[in-house]
Amino acid sequence: MKKLRVLALMHPDLVPPDDAERYSEAERFEWKTEWDVVRTLRAMGHDVRALGVQTELQPIRAAAEEFKPHVAFNLLEEFQGNVLFDQNVVSLLELLKVPYTGCNPRGMVITREKALSKKLLIYHRIHVPAFHVFPVGRKSKRPRGLSFPLIVKSLTEHASLGISQASLVNTEDELMERVAFVHRRIATDAIAEQFIEGREIYVGVLGNERLTALPPRELVLEHPQTDAPLIATEKVKHDLEYQKRHGVEQKSAENLPPHVEGTIAHVSKRIYRILMLSGYARLDYRLSGSGQLWFLEANPNPEIAEAEEFASAAKQAGIEYPDLLQRILNLGMRGAAAE
Repeated sequence: MKKLRVLALMHPDLVPPDDAERYSEAERFEWKTEWDVVRTLRAMGHDVRALGVQTELQPIRAAAEEFKPHVAFNLLEEFQGNVLFDQNVVSLLELLKVPYTGCNPRGMVITREKALSKKLLIYHRIHVPAFHVFPVGRKSKRPRGLSFPLIVKSLTEHASLGISQASLVNTEDELMERVAFVHRRIATDAIAEQFIEGREIYVGVLGNERLTALPPRELVLEHPQTDAPLIATEKVKHDLEYQKRHGVEQKSAENLPPHVEGTIAHVSKRIYRILMLSGYARLDYRLSGSGQLWFLEANPNPEIAEAEEFASAAKQAGIEYPDLLQRILNLGMRGAAAE
């Protein structure tokens, strides 16, 4: 295997310290993804430079000229505190002719705006829950065809930011209160979509032109606090103590209905292409009690830590973590045009 110069781009607060091994699991939790990627690539023999960037683009240009990376491993989820600006960093890499891992700017634009991606998929007859957008600063009311219960989210933020059990609403007053909460706290437009009671299913897709759909994974709570419906809240996703207390885990999605098991890989690849994704992505679904699979959203450049959904699905498919990262590097260097 050729030794590569890898420029790993990440938030400055998430750059792993040189003595990361001495930190506990809880202390490493915030930067576990960056640590897993950097240490694994270095163990594979690659020359990895971790670069924290957030407010200025110049450090990327300087590193590209001085370090001359074979590829940039993009671990950024935002720039200048704005999730919509991550596409601009990737566009800069394209202008600098630096190959990069993960999704291209076009796919990011489409998938970051949840309503846009849903509209595209509705056109292609993919099952998507009914939804409505509530813009900041404008009066808007629930359309007649949008019935309760609804789940209210930020239109553009990801990683379950702002999602809690209170996001699930059953009355007009609860809906307006939660929309106002999203506007006030997250400062983005809100989207309310039909809540699908059922199982939370994730499918990872890897590739540019030739695609590999990884085995589906499922989010479960072994020790739920109440009998409330399962929701991937901010605590479920990012609170280590909460995860341990309630037995939050993602595992192989077993006993799927035969028609879902037989088509979910094909549907996921189709969605991936419609949304112009590349590199790797995770597609989120809900599986209703009646056996209908509903697409929720796509996550370009999803969580890539060794213990998270994407890498776990790859391991289930026989792809060990170092091999997964090498595939991601190779896809980045080949570009989205050919493999």
